[in-house]
Amino acid sequence: MIITSGVSGGVRTCCQRLPCSPEKPLLRAAPFIFGARRRLLTTKCSASGSKSKERVIVISGPTGAGKSRLALELAKRLNGEIISADSVQVYQGLDVGSAKPSPSDRKEVPHHLLDILHPSEDYSVGQFFEDARQATRCILDSGRVPIVTGGTGLYLRWFIYGKPDVPKASLEIASEVYAELADFQKNEDWDAAVELVVKAGDPKARSLATNDWYRLQRSLEIIKSSGSPPSAFSVPYNSFLKHDSSVTESSSDINSSTDEVLEIKSKELEYDCLCFFLSNQRLDLYRSIDYRCEGMLLGTDGILSEARWLLEMGLLPNSNSATRAIGYRQAMEYLLMCRERGGRSSAREFYAFLSEFQKASRNFAKRQLTWFRNERIYHWLDASKPLEKVLSFIYDAYLDKNGTVVMPESLKMRRELSSHREVSELKAYRTKNRHFVRREDSSHILDWIMKTQGEEATSKV
Repeated sequence: MIITSGVSGGVRTCCQRLPCSPEKPLLRAAPFIFGARRRLLTTKCSASGSKSKERVIVISGPTGAGKSRLALELAKRLNGEIISADSVQVYQGLDVGSAKPSPSDRKEVPHHLLDILHPSEDYSVGQFFEDARQATRCILDSGRVPIVTGGTGLYLRWFIYGKPDVPKASLEIASEVYAELADFQKNEDWDAAVELVVKAGDPKARSLATNDWYRLQRSLEIIKSSGSPPSAFSVPYNSFLKHDSSVTESSSDINSSTDEVLEIKSKELEYDCLCFFLSNQRLDLYRSIDYRCEGMLLGTDGILSEARWLLEMGLLPNSNSATRAIGYRQAMEYLLMCRERGGRSSAREFYAFLSEFQKASRNFAKRQLTWFRNERIYHWLDASKPLEKVLSFIYDAYLDKNGTVVMPESLKMRRELSSHREVSELKAYRTKNRHFVRREDSSHILDWIMKTQGEEATSKV
């Protein structure tokens, strides 16, 4: 079922799906559902004719940098609505581990693409593109300002530049692919399924994340629909890069300003996108991430509780999009280990889990920084600066219709490490916990595990 308009619980549901059945589907076997959904959304949120290019604000940054707070405060100031570009916040029930906006924040400012899927479902960048563009159209048609915020780089790249012109599979082809892969997934024979798709014509299938059945299915659909693998189709972002290659090649310093050129090139895009990347100095960012991970484990309704819920519905770590998410995968694996031991865990094992969770989160932030460092359309902002100054700068940039964003030096964040000292400090970085320091600090967690993951407790599930 589809909701096409209205506000529910502070979340504008212009492009929101109703909860699906909690039973885990084997594969997505009904692409016609999404096609119908998109047609309906297009009818309800139709384009408003030929106008001057409309402005959209994009705010990204590594995990823990404060982009959600910045987007929220900016939305209040600009009469805006927020579109989440987070691959985990789309899932119902995954609140703590995805740092989902609170109910009060959502009541204050309408949010889109939160809680639109059950965790047993997969979500793709192509689906995000359709959903986010439809939400953008709805917001603009209502006279408000779209603010797209999140840290999923590929989601944002497709949103800004457009999606590849890859053919959609017919119902017949989708059903055929479903039948070919169903037994492989049922038997958990990922490697054999990959080789099937490789032989069909996509050698890059071997680079897919293990158990990413949705993308494997989509690859085979594209091959059967067109005779070519997904990589054969042009990507709008790549075309933009080729067009902009003279700037990249002529710039010997990646920190040098190319804002003026980027503003000119951005005129080729569907929307006038004002893109900002909020980040801290790397050491400060890592400390913030470590503390954030600790915070997700406090109380009785933290990420461990959410991981327990995923396990109780029959999902396993690393089995689909939701369970591959950082934090949830580690927490599910830890709880499974505890279950194997009758609900027992030592403090040492808990701290090993926490350390792995923190390390995975820091590595993810590092990958985000690497990704966005080469996304030249973004203006990098220093998250350590006063929020009011950052807000005022973005507010003024949005209202300025001249098309050129001039970054004040006081707000700029360097894209690269600037000295050997910074590199050395990062190599020497060691986590210093704030809440879980001593052995006894984990006692309430271990008690909760014994109570909820013991043989008697799990047998009732």
